[in-house]
Parts: sequence; structure tokens; C-alpha cells
Amino acid sequence: MRKKRIHLGFLLGAILGSFIFLGKGEALTPLEGYLPQIEGWVIKGEVLKFSPENLFEYIDGAAEAYLSYNFQTLVAAEYQKKDSQQTVSVEIYDMGSVKNAFGIYSAERYPESKFIPLGLQGYEEEGVLNFLVSHFYVKLLSFETENSGENILRVMAEDIVERIGEKGDWPLPLKVLPVQGKVANSEKFILKNFLGYHFLHDGYLAHYRWNSIEFDCFIIDATDGPEAQRMVDQYLQLKKEGGPKKIASGKGYQLRDRYYQNVFLARQGKFVVGVMKIPDDQQELGLIYLQALLKNCPGSYQ
Repeated sequence: MRKKRIHLGFLLGAILGSFIFLGKGEALTPLEGYLPQIEGWVIKGEVLKFSPENLFEYIDGAAEAYLSYNFQTLVAAEYQKKDSQQTVSVEIYDMGSVKNAFGIYSAERYPESKFIPLGLQGYEEEGVLNFLVSHFYVKLLSFETENSGENILRVMAEDIVERIGEKGDWPLPLKVLPVQGKVANSEKFILKNFLGYHFLHDGYLAHYRWNSIEFDCFIIDATDGPEAQRMVDQYLQLKKEGGPKKIASGKGYQLRDRYYQNVFLARQGKFVVGVMKIPDDQQELGLIYLQALLKNCPGSYQ
């Protein structure tokens, strides 16, 4: 079980703070308006607000990951139950877009997490509830609460979802990834430096298992068709030692990579799709999944 993270901001609030409650008549920033209001629970100390310029003051070493997904704003508050030591911290991260919110959410979840139907998706651990809703990533953490805080975390989370209203929809490229063989909840979004290359951005990746074979499929959502073609050309140029060759029976290229074994790559409109980590004796499998990716690319986006 991963350890809970205790933020210094909340610790300071616990030492110095007094109790306040956000009433409906008070003037709030839009993000503050999403903070839950639950009977019997009050906000302890001040509502904390952070921007890209000072996020490191709150989460320090983790700030770079959030900033890499174009983090916009954070509000954080600590709640305490009246006449009790039970507390819950609430963090609402505005990531600016659903894809960026999914990106940081997907970086912190695990395929084996206990997932729940909340917003677009959420997951629970002992004393922890994190979820994705619209372009927000929301994190709740309980201390000294009964039943690991599961009940109050659910109540607060549902209140936040109701206040936000529109839960959003999964980014379109996720729907292009083939379903068969995909490891549930293994999907990730990498906004910058996809596969470690500065010219690749907006990449979606998922892990697959077919019998005893494990491999990855990906899709890159370029700005337009010409940029997608430039991505392919640059990638092939960098991989000359891998002997890239055109696929004889269909669209795309195949090459050998020292890290990703056999890689299959193609462009469809503004999308670059690929399959990697295919063993030498399973190249037909790579071709099958590449064709599935190409088939799933929506024609209206070509």
C-alpha cells in the first residue's frame, strides 16, 4: 500500500488555523465554488490557492509532473468534523483541458487500483479517493477518520462532481486503441516528449497482453496531417539503424529498435499510430494491431 502524502500547507493550517465555512452568500473564485459543503464539516484555516509560478511550494518534487501537463490552478482546503479529530484534505487541480487532466490522472493511477464510477473515473485506496471530472483532477485524503474515511470521501467527492456539473468525455484518441487484449486502465497520455522525442507530442499509450505476449499500442494526435507526416519522417530518420522498411501487405513501416523490439508505424490523417515491443516471432501480431489502429481512426479527422 502506498503511503499517504501529507502536505506542509495543511500541517501549518492545523497548527495555526481557525475554522471557517464557505457560505452560499460569500464571493468565491470559480474553483473555490467547487469545494464541497457538507453538514457537520468545516474548513480549517484558509483555502490555499496556487498557480504554475508557485505550485512547487505546495507539492515541491511533484510539481514538474503537473506543470508538464499545462497545470492552470489549484485550490486546496482542509476540512475537520465538528467536535472531532477527523480531517479530510481536498485538492482541486484545474488542468485546462480534459486530455491534460487525464494525463496527470493516468500517471498516478495503477491498473490494479480499485476503480469507482465517479465523474469520468475515480479510484480508492485506504484513506484516499482521487478522480477525474471534466478538466479537473480532484484528490481527497482522510486522516483519523472512521472506516478509513471511505464514506465521507465519497460524500465529498459526489458533492464536488455535482458542483462542477459537466463530467466531460474521454479524449477521442483513447477510443481508437483496440479493445481486444488491452489491459484495463493501462491507458496513459503524454503531452510532451512522447517516447522521449521532443518532436512527438500528444501521445496516448496502452499496454496489451495476448496469450503470453506483452506489447504496447499508441496513437499520436498531431495538429494536422502535414505535422503527422513530419513526425513519421523524423522518427524514421532517427531510426535508420533499425532498417525501417515499408510494410508490403499494407500501409506503414516496420523497424527494429534496441528498446522496443519490432515497431510498426503508420500515419492516418492527422494521427500517427503504432505498435511496439513485438517479439521477432510474433510480427504478424504487430501487423494485425497496426491495421486495427488504422481502421479505428475516424475518417472525419483525416
